[in-house]
Amino acid sequence: MRLLTWNVQWCRGIDGTVSPSRIAAEARRLADPDVACFQEVACGFAELPGSRGEDQPDALAREFASFSSAYGWGVDLPGHNGRKRFGNLVLSRLPMGRVLRHSLPWPAAPEAPSMPRLAVEAIIEAPFGAVRVITTHLEYYSDGQRAAQVERLRELHAEACSDKLVVTEAGPFQSWPQPKSAVLCGDFNLPPDDPLHERMVEPFREGVPRFVDAWEALHPGMAHPHSFRVHEREEGESPYCCDFVFVTEDLVPRLSSIRVDGATQASDHQPVMVEIR
Repeated sequence: MRLLTWNVQWCRGIDGTVSPSRIAAEARRLADPDVACFQEVACGFAELPGSRGEDQPDALAREFASFSSAYGWGVDLPGHNGRKRFGNLVLSRLPMGRVLRHSLPWPAAPEAPSMPRLAVEAIIEAPFGAVRVITTHLEYYSDGQRAAQVERLRELHAEACSDKLVVTEAGPFQSWPQPKSAVLCGDFNLPPDDPLHERMVEPFREGVPRFVDAWEALHPGMAHPHSFRVHEREEGESPYCCDFVFVTEDLVPRLSSIRVDGATQASDHQPVMVEIR
């Protein structure tokens, strides 16, 4: 399973041009992904620089016409021509099972701007078995909100690994497989040396597999490649890594490769590609 995760900045490149088709073309060129996880996908937000308010989830889904699509939005506001939404998108060429959209905590933070955040989860039938693919985009400005969101992501994983009554009767109560194996990816808005990164990989209770940073598993002791502020940054800012792929420990032996493309300028973030065999 080849997975790509990318904060696409509402499909806006360093040149200021907003182009979902360019994002799709770059994703195919770089990874030909089986699963693509995009963050900062917008719909109806004509006020965003370079945007005309295009329906980017729909545009990207059409670019990957044979893929299943799951979109979730943390921001959902009235607009002049329908709702304005901002969130995350999962596209999969592999069969997609149950999809969940998890709102993340948004505690008060009067000292900083912020927006509602979420995680989109889709069960993907990979060649090696079913796996939960979760993509998210955590708060940038508020440390407190980001910490609360990390805790919720850990809670969601523990909940998914808990026993549930099996219901075979057809209908909305019918049970669907919810595997313990998981890939958690996206823009976490924190560097690798942040204590919250260490929190993400801390053990759970017995029976719940912990998360492992895929880069650190395959390249122990090597610094994460920069994934943000590589081609565009304000004076005094430095590039760093804030885009991660975490996998449950049972998937670590299946990790084949991970890389960050530092060349593309189709967004202000760099895409991360991982292969799990």
